[in-house]
Amino acid sequence: MRVGIGYDVHAFAADRPLVLAGVRVPHPRGLAGHSDADVLAHAVMDAILGALREGDIGRLFPDTDERFAGADSMRLLAEVASLMRQRGFELVDLDCVLVLELPKISPFRDEMRENLARAIGVETDRVGVKATTTEGLGFEGRQEGIGAQAVALLERA
Repeated sequence: MRVGIGYDVHAFAADRPLVLAGVRVPHPRGLAGHSDADVLAHAVMDAILGALREGDIGRLFPDTDERFAGADSMRLLAEVASLMRQRGFELVDLDCVLVLELPKISPFRDEMRENLARAIGVETDRVGVKATTTEGLGFEGRQEGIGAQAVALLERA
Protein backbone atom coordinates (compact mmCIF):
# COMPACT_ATOMS: atom_id res chain seq x y z
CA MET A 1 0.00 0.00 0.00
CA ARG A 2 1.10 3.56 -0.68
CA VAL A 3 -0.13 6.94 0.63
CA GLY A 4 0.21 10.25 -1.18
CA ILE A 5 -0.61 13.80 -0.11
CA GLY A 6 -1.60 16.53 -2.52
CA TYR A 7 -1.85 20.27 -1.93
CA ASP A 8 -2.64 23.10 -4.31
CA VAL A 9 -3.70 26.73 -4.19
CA HIS A 10 -4.94 29.17 -6.79
CA ALA A 11 -5.75 32.85 -6.53
CA PHE A 12 -9.12 34.19 -7.57
CA ALA A 13 -9.26 35.85 -10.99
CA ALA A 14 -11.93 37.86 -12.77
CA ASP A 15 -13.54 36.68 -16.00
CA ARG A 16 -12.97 32.97 -15.37
CA PRO A 17 -15.44 30.29 -14.32
CA LEU A 18 -14.93 28.64 -10.94
CA VAL A 19 -14.33 24.94 -11.62
CA LEU A 20 -13.95 22.52 -8.71
CA ALA A 21 -13.68 18.78 -9.43
CA GLY A 22 -15.12 19.47 -12.87
CA VAL A 23 -18.17 21.28 -11.48
CA ARG A 24 -18.86 24.87 -12.53
CA VAL A 25 -19.72 26.50 -9.23
CA PRO A 26 -21.59 29.81 -9.39
CA HIS A 27 -19.27 32.53 -8.07
CA PRO A 28 -18.31 36.01 -9.32
CA ARG A 29 -14.67 34.93 -9.76
CA GLY A 30 -12.89 31.84 -10.95
CA LEU A 31 -9.33 30.78 -10.28
CA ALA A 32 -6.17 31.89 -12.07
CA GLY A 33 -4.05 29.21 -13.68
CA HIS A 34 -2.55 27.83 -16.87
CA SER A 35 -5.19 25.10 -17.13
CA ASP A 36 -8.79 25.44 -15.94
CA ALA A 37 -7.25 25.99 -12.45
CA ASP A 38 -9.32 23.23 -10.86
CA VAL A 39 -7.56 23.36 -7.50
CA LEU A 40 -9.29 20.24 -6.16
CA ALA A 41 -8.45 18.09 -9.18
CA HIS A 42 -4.84 19.33 -8.98
CA ALA A 43 -4.52 18.31 -5.31
CA VAL A 44 -5.97 14.88 -6.14
CA MET A 45 -3.52 14.39 -9.01
CA ASP A 46 -0.60 15.32 -6.77
CA ALA A 47 -1.81 12.89 -4.07
CA ILE A 48 -1.95 10.02 -6.55
CA LEU A 49 1.37 10.96 -8.14
CA GLY A 50 2.93 11.22 -4.69
CA ALA A 51 1.81 7.71 -3.81
CA LEU A 52 3.28 6.51 -7.12
CA ARG A 53 6.55 8.38 -6.42
CA GLU A 54 6.12 10.13 -9.78
CA GLY A 55 6.68 13.72 -8.63
CA ASP A 56 3.96 16.30 -9.12
CA ILE A 57 1.59 17.51 -11.83
CA GLY A 58 4.09 20.14 -12.97
CA ARG A 59 6.35 17.32 -14.07
CA LEU A 60 3.65 15.67 -16.21
CA PHE A 61 1.72 18.76 -17.28
CA PRO A 62 4.11 21.74 -17.11
CA ASP A 63 2.60 25.22 -17.20
CA THR A 64 5.24 26.12 -19.79
CA ASP A 65 3.63 23.72 -22.29
CA GLU A 66 0.93 25.36 -24.41
CA ARG A 67 -0.78 21.97 -24.90
CA PHE A 68 -2.09 22.38 -21.36
CA ALA A 69 -3.29 25.98 -21.66
CA GLY A 70 -6.93 25.93 -20.54
CA ALA A 71 -6.79 22.13 -20.14
CA ASP A 72 -9.68 20.27 -18.55
CA SER A 73 -8.20 19.05 -15.27
CA MET A 74 -10.62 16.13 -15.10
CA ARG A 75 -9.13 14.84 -18.36
CA LEU A 76 -5.66 15.25 -16.87
CA LEU A 77 -6.82 13.38 -13.75
CA ALA A 78 -7.99 10.51 -15.98
CA GLU A 79 -4.46 10.43 -17.48
CA VAL A 80 -2.96 10.26 -13.98
CA ALA A 81 -5.36 7.40 -13.13
CA SER A 82 -4.23 5.60 -16.28
CA LEU A 83 -0.59 6.01 -15.21
CA MET A 84 -1.54 4.67 -11.77
CA ARG A 85 -2.90 1.50 -13.37
CA GLN A 86 0.11 1.20 -15.69
CA ARG A 87 2.31 1.25 -12.57
CA GLY A 88 0.23 -1.58 -11.12
CA PHE A 89 -1.83 0.28 -8.52
CA GLU A 90 -5.51 0.91 -7.78
CA LEU A 91 -7.07 3.64 -5.67
CA VAL A 92 -8.40 2.28 -2.38
CA ASP A 93 -9.52 5.60 -0.88
CA LEU A 94 -9.32 9.33 -1.48
CA ASP A 95 -10.15 12.10 0.98
CA CYS A 96 -10.15 15.76 0.02
CA VAL A 97 -10.73 19.11 1.67
CA LEU A 98 -11.31 22.49 0.06
CA VAL A 99 -10.20 25.50 2.12
CA LEU A 100 -12.29 28.57 1.34
CA GLU A 101 -14.72 31.03 2.85
CA LEU A 102 -17.08 31.22 -0.13
CA PRO A 103 -18.81 29.81 -2.08
CA LYS A 104 -20.51 27.14 -0.02
CA ILE A 105 -19.61 23.69 -1.36
CA SER A 106 -22.30 21.44 0.14
CA PRO A 107 -24.76 21.82 -2.79
CA PHE A 108 -22.07 20.58 -5.18
CA ARG A 109 -20.31 17.96 -3.03
CA ASP A 110 -22.01 14.87 -4.46
CA GLU A 111 -21.38 15.91 -8.07
CA MET A 112 -17.73 16.62 -7.22
CA ARG A 113 -17.35 13.16 -5.67
CA GLU A 114 -18.98 11.54 -8.70
CA ASN A 115 -16.76 13.45 -11.15
CA LEU A 116 -13.57 12.56 -9.31
CA ALA A 117 -14.60 8.91 -9.02
CA ARG A 118 -15.49 8.73 -12.73
CA ALA A 119 -12.18 10.30 -13.81
CA ILE A 120 -10.22 7.88 -11.61
CA GLY A 121 -12.39 4.89 -12.52
CA VAL A 122 -13.57 3.91 -9.03
CA GLU A 123 -16.83 3.77 -7.10
CA THR A 124 -18.03 7.07 -5.65
CA ASP A 125 -17.92 5.71 -2.10
CA ARG A 126 -14.12 5.66 -2.34
CA VAL A 127 -14.02 9.46 -2.69
CA GLY A 128 -14.61 12.00 0.07
CA VAL A 129 -14.96 15.75 -0.45
CA LYS A 130 -15.48 18.30 2.28
CA ALA A 131 -14.80 21.98 2.86
CA THR A 132 -13.63 24.15 5.70
CA THR A 133 -13.07 27.83 6.33
CA THR A 134 -10.11 29.48 8.00
CA GLU A 135 -12.27 31.74 10.17
CA GLY A 136 -11.10 34.72 8.12
CA LEU A 137 -7.39 33.95 8.50
CA GLY A 138 -4.84 33.71 5.67
CA PHE A 139 -5.34 34.18 1.94
CA GLU A 140 -8.35 31.85 1.92
CA GLY A 141 -9.91 33.76 4.80
CA ARG A 142 -9.37 37.06 2.99
CA GLN A 143 -11.07 35.45 -0.02
CA GLU A 144 -8.01 35.89 -2.21
CA GLY A 145 -8.09 32.27 -3.40
CA ILE A 146 -8.83 28.64 -2.61
CA GLY A 147 -6.64 25.88 -1.22
CA ALA A 148 -7.18 22.14 -1.53
CA GLN A 149 -5.66 19.10 0.13
CA ALA A 150 -6.04 15.44 -0.76
CA VAL A 151 -4.82 12.11 0.63
CA ALA A 152 -4.82 9.04 -1.61
CA LEU A 153 -4.38 5.44 -0.51
CA LEU A 154 -3.22 3.13 -3.30
CA GLU A 155 -2.84 -0.62 -3.30
CA ARG A 156 -0.76 -2.73 -5.65
CA ALA A 157 -3.25 -4.48 -7.95
